Amino acid sequence: MIALIQRVTEARVTVDAREIGRIGHGLLALVAVEPTDTPATSERMLDRLLGYRVFADAQGRMNRALSDTGGGLLLVPQFTLAADTRKGMRPSFSGSASPEHGAEIFAGLVRRARERHASVASGLFGADMQVSLTNDGPVTFWLKARGR
Repeated sequence: MIALIQRVTEARVTVDAREIGRIGHGLLALVAVEPTDTPATSERMLDRLLGYRVFADAQGRMNRALSDTGGGLLLVPQFTLAADTRKGMRPSFSGSASPEHGAEIFAGLVRRARERHASVASGLFGADMQVSLTNDGPVTFWLKARGR
């Protein structure tokens, strides 16, 4: 599982001009599910999303995690993050999970995130989404998780 995370002051996702998810200060996570991902993989990614220290402490250092700040988490499915771009001029999506598997694993990630964190919003798997954000910093990290 891959997540491109951005520390944001606000982020939202719309489908067909209707807002389906919004957060204030927190993390936007664009998430790709890979073919070998399991519920254990998504649990490991969730641990990283909630525990990754990208928020400033009193001294201005990145020592606080989303679980410390209580900020929002916006999870947006984005299969293109798993694309193979090493050669040619067109990406290969063989590294992405099938739509059925991807939807199942992503739904589990959202469900567990809502059980473990107070402020969670999400995009819609398989939809044409528009994502708006204000990156805070800018701070952006690429995370990878494998099953336990």
